[in-house]
Amino acid sequence: MDSLKLEIKKLLIEALDLEDLSPADIDDDAPLFGSDGIGLDSIDALEIGIVLRKQYQLTIAANDERTREHFRSINTLAALVESQRAAAQTANDITSKGE
Repeated sequence: MDSLKLEIKKLLIEALDLEDLSPADIDDDAPLFGSDGIGLDSIDALEIGIVLRKQYQLTIAANDERTREHFRSINTLAALVESQRAAAQTANDITSKGE
């Protein structure tokens, strides 16, 4: 999962033009939004959602109350990606067995 976290950090730095940050500057559990973390805002959240959908084929519902928690930190974003990957793999396994 560490490689996934690094990949997500690099994606965010590139997508959000955070040239003054390196992946090492972003703590895995630091809040991404607000003044006690990286300081991202709601526009950044939309961009993160778009990047994650494109890169990892995620399904992210804007009206899902869990979305805010998923976007809290690098750790929670990585957990979201992993959980959706696992769900997709399980669905593929079930489909393959049915053929």
